[in-house]
Amino acid sequence: MIELFDSNDGRAVRNKTNILGFYDLVINQKKSEASVARFISPAYVQHNPLIADGPDALGRFFGQITRERARARVVVHKIIAVGDYVWAHVNFLNLFNDDPNDTGIAGVDIYKMDADGKAIEHWDTLQLVGDPRNAAPWLAPNVPRANANGMF
Repeated sequence: MIELFDSNDGRAVRNKTNILGFYDLVINQKKSEASVARFISPAYVQHNPLIADGPDALGRFFGQITRERARARVVVHKIIAVGDYVWAHVNFLNLFNDDPNDTGIAGVDIYKMDADGKAIEHWDTLQLVGDPRNAAPWLAPNVPRANANGMF
C-alpha cells in the first residue's frame, strides 16, 4: 500500500488511520453496525446515491453486504491524507457476489473529516475491474484490455 501524508500533521495522520480502521473493521472484519459510529459523524453526508445519509444507513448498507457475502472485503492500494481530507484508491471485492474469482470494483473514495476525526462527508467513483478478455463489463462487454497496466 502507498501512503501519502505529512507525518507532522497530526490531523492527517489521525484521519488516515481512522479511514483505514473503518475499512478494516466495518468491511473486512464484518462489524458494520457495531463499529460504524466510531468512524462516521452523526451529521454524515453521503454522495453515493445507493446509500442514505448518516452512519446508521452506512452501517446497514455494509452490514447487509457482509452478511450476504462471506468473501466481501476491501483492499486499500493507495491512501492520501491532507488536513481534513482523505482519498483512498481501493478494490472492493465480492460486494455483489461470492465468486472466488471476482475481480471486484475499483474505487476512489474521498472523505471530508470533522474536528474529531470522523468522516462527515463522502464521495466516490466506482468502476468494475474486469479481466484481460472483458475490460469494461458493464460499459463495453467483451472488449479486451487495450493495455496490461492494471487498475492498481
